[in-house]
Amino acid sequence: MAPTGQESFLIWGGEGWVAGHLKALLQSQGKKVESTTVRMQNREQVLAELERVKPTHVLNCAGCTGRPNVDWCEDHKEDTIRSNVIGTINLSDCCFLKDIHCTVFATGCIYTYDDKHPIGGQTYKETDPANFDGSFYSETKAYTENVLKAYKNTLILRLRMPVSDDLHSRNFVTKIAKYEYVVDIPNSNTILHDLLPASILLAEDNVTGIYNFTNPGAISHNEVLSLFKKYVRPDFTWKNFTLEQQSKVIKAGRSNCELDTTKLINKLKEYNYEVPEIHEAYAQCFQRMAANGTK
Repeated sequence: MAPTGQESFLIWGGEGWVAGHLKALLQSQGKKVESTTVRMQNREQVLAELERVKPTHVLNCAGCTGRPNVDWCEDHKEDTIRSNVIGTINLSDCCFLKDIHCTVFATGCIYTYDDKHPIGGQTYKETDPANFDGSFYSETKAYTENVLKAYKNTLILRLRMPVSDDLHSRNFVTKIAKYEYVVDIPNSNTILHDLLPASILLAEDNVTGIYNFTNPGAISHNEVLSLFKKYVRPDFTWKNFTLEQQSKVIKAGRSNCELDTTKLINKLKEYNYEVPEIHEAYAQCFQRMAANGTK
């Protein structure tokens, strides 16, 4: 791996949503960066791309979340496995063989509230085994993480319900703002403006292992939409329904949980980098959104 200051980044995931934000951020920092649309499961093509670009760091933003949502994965299990399991492991393995650090933008949607981890109670640490198998998407992600954690070159960042400063279709806020009904349950969320710069710091320092990659705290859907109404769309209204009612209109279950961010926050202190608590972070996000003219 090249010494600090000589890093070059290769982003897997082409010009996807998170990949696009990462590329723009790295370019704004004056870093050398390319992105690729090579399929992660195509081993020969992956090795050839790594040889062509010769990056010091790979940022894996690829994978299958399903369109328009994770329900898609229930009917396309082989495709989901090929991307989320075979592809993700293959990319980390190829990077390992070439001594390249690999950051995987993974998910924290592998947990659900239970008796030991109730709403407002004990939160999920990186070492807790996955306990949510309500969706095939989450099953593949939990399985892959269990394998990836053995790789000494791989950093696994668990995002949850990511949010950008615009109303991109992949933005968690965009999704729930379009639903006729929403559930109202506290969850960990990832504000990309706050966390993506941290991912670059961790990658450049060649940090490995698993990190819960969310803003500290949990916020409910109603709290999110109330802040959205306050700062962005004053005439916005919404209606709630229960988990039981929700289950009748979706194929796959949805993860609801709060992740413990102690490990992440303590690590980021080494770089003098602070991540705002989720309520504060949303208020700042929506104020930036409004200032940019988003409605």
